[in-house]
Amino acid sequence: MPAAWPASRRFERLRRQLLVPGTPQAVGMESLGLDPRILDVVRALGIETFTEPQERAIPRILEGANVLLVAPTGIGKTEAALLPILDRILKEKPEPTSCLYITPLRALNRDMLRRMTFFADRLGVRVAVRHGDTTPQERAAITRHPPDILITTPETFQILFTGRKLREHLRSVRYVVVDEIHELASDERGAQLAVGLERLRDLTGREFQRIGLSATVGTPAEVAAFLGGVDRPVEVIRVQIPKGIRIRVEMPSTAQGDSEIAERLRVKPGQAAALRRCYELIKEHQSTLFFVNTRDTAEFLSSRLAAWYQDPKIGVHHGSLSKDVRVQMEDEFKSGGLRALVCTSSLELGIDVGTADFVLQYNSPREVSRLVQRIGRSGHGVGEVSDGVILATHEDDVAEACAIARRALAEEIEDLVVRKDNRSVLANQLVALAVSERFASLDEAYETFRRSWPFRELKRADFDEVVAQLAGLRILWSRDGRLGRSSNSLPYFFENISMIPDVKTYRVIDLSSRRAIGTLDEWFVAENAKLGESFIMRGSAWRFVDFKEDHILVEPVREIGDVPSWVGEDIPVPFDVAQEVGRIRRERDLSPYPVNEHGTSTFLA
Repeated sequence: MPAAWPASRRFERLRRQLLVPGTPQAVGMESLGLDPRILDVVRALGIETFTEPQERAIPRILEGANVLLVAPTGIGKTEAALLPILDRILKEKPEPTSCLYITPLRALNRDMLRRMTFFADRLGVRVAVRHGDTTPQERAAITRHPPDILITTPETFQILFTGRKLREHLRSVRYVVVDEIHELASDERGAQLAVGLERLRDLTGREFQRIGLSATVGTPAEVAAFLGGVDRPVEVIRVQIPKGIRIRVEMPSTAQGDSEIAERLRVKPGQAAALRRCYELIKEHQSTLFFVNTRDTAEFLSSRLAAWYQDPKIGVHHGSLSKDVRVQMEDEFKSGGLRALVCTSSLELGIDVGTADFVLQYNSPREVSRLVQRIGRSGHGVGEVSDGVILATHEDDVAEACAIARRALAEEIEDLVVRKDNRSVLANQLVALAVSERFASLDEAYETFRRSWPFRELKRADFDEVVAQLAGLRILWSRDGRLGRSSNSLPYFFENISMIPDVKTYRVIDLSSRRAIGTLDEWFVAENAKLGESFIMRGSAWRFVDFKEDHILVEPVREIGDVPSWVGEDIPVPFDVAQEVGRIRRERDLSPYPVNEHGTSTFLA
C-alpha cells in the first residue's frame, strides 16, 4: 500500500467527497468487491468508509446493471461510477477505449480529468479528454493511442463516429457514463445524445453498460428511461442524504448612504441597497458563490461592487469569458484568493471550485431544481449544511422567490419531461448517419431512432418526410431504401453538430497583454461598439481601441462602463411554481414562507 499523501487542498476535495465521518451503518470497503489496488489508493487518502451512494451503487455497477444514481451534490457520485469501472478495466483489460464519460460542459470535462487522473495514474489506466478546446496535437495522440477512459461532450461524441480510427475505438466501448444527466434529458442536446447512444449500440454490436449521475431530478423514472432507451431496464438508486439546508428570502431595505452609492454608480436606490446588502453578506462569510441568472447581471454586479468597495477578492465567472479567465477565477476561488465569485449557471454543475460556506442568489432562480443545485454548492460535503439567501429586488420577485424557497425546503422538485420527436434533432442525426455510415439502411435507421426514448413514438411517415426534405435540399441522398452522403452532407454536419443556438461573436483582446478576455455578440458590437467608448467585461471597464475582422482590441480604463448584453434563453417558470405565486398574490399571506420583514411588508403594501 502506498504511503499516505500529505493533506493538502489538492487531496482534501477527494477526501471530503469519499469520507463519511462516523457513519454507524457504513460497511467495510472490502465487502463491496473492489480490487484491492483501488482500495489502496482510496486508503492513501485517509479514507476507510464510503458514502451511502457509493455503498449502494458500486456493487450494482460491478454486477453490470444500468444505473441512474440520484443524490445530493458533493458526496462522491463521480467516484461511485468511476471506481467500479476502474475495477473492471484492471481485471478484464478490455481494448481501449472501453469507457466514455460524457458531461454537458467542457469546463466540467477538465475538472473530471483532474479528478480521474488522481486514481488512473496510480492504477496504470489511461484517461484523456476530447472536446472543442482539445488541440490538434492532443487529438492526434488520442487517435494514435486511445485512452481507456475518454471524457467528452455530447457534441464531440457525435464527431467520434466520423473518423475511421475513431470509429474503431468506439467499437470497444463497454461503459458509458452521463454526468449531470438532468441538464441534458429535456432538451435537444439530450435527444441528440440519446440517438447517439443507440448508434453506438449498433456500432459495437452489443449492449454496453449505462450509468447516469444526477444531483437534482424531479422524475427519476423519466430520466432513467431517457438513459436506457426502449426495453432496456435502468435501476434508479436515489439517496436522500440527511444534509441540512437553510434558505431565506431577503428584500433589502434602503439605508443611510445608499443614495450616495446610487449617484456614484449610476444605479437606482433599490439597486444600491441590494449592492450594499450583497457585500454585507459576502463579508459575513469566508467564501461565497454568488449566483445570478444572466451574464449581463454578473458583469453589472461584479463591476459595481468592485467600483464602490474596491475589493479585489470578488471575481466573476460566466460562459462569455475566455477559458483562461474562467480557469483563473476557479483556481483563485479554490485557493482562497477570492472571497466571492459572481457566477451564472457556468458554476451550477459539479465543477470543482473548492469549498463554499455560503450561496447568494440574486433575484428568483425561476426553478426549484436550479435553486437546490445552486444552494447545494455550499457545505459541499457529507453531513454539512447548505446555506443560502435569495436576494429579491421587487414585489413580484419576493412572491416567486418565496414559492421556490418553500418548495426547495420541502423537496418538491419540478418534473422533468423528455421532449418527443424533435424534427431538428431527427434531421441532424439523419445527416450524421449519412456521413458516418455511408450507405445506411432506412429501415435500420428508423429502428435505431425508435429505440431511443425521445423518438420511441416516431411515426414512419414523419421519418420518411424528413428524409425526403433533406434529400430534396441535397443535404443527403436517398434511394432504394438507403441514405448516403452528398457533397453537402459533411459541411452541413459540422455546421449543425451543436444543438445550442449559434451566435456570431467577436473575441475581445487586451491590447497590452494580447490575452483574450472573452467574447461579445455581433449584434451588441454592431449597435453599441464605438471607438473610445467603454464597456464592462471581467468585472472591470475597457475602452474600444480597434476593430478587426474577428476580434476587438481593448485597453483598461478607470470608469463606469456600459454593461454588455448577450443572446440567451430566458429561464421559464414551471407551471406549479406559477400557480403557487398566483395563490400567494390572491391570499396576501407570506407567514408560511422564509422571508424577512421588509420583504413581507413590501409585498403587502
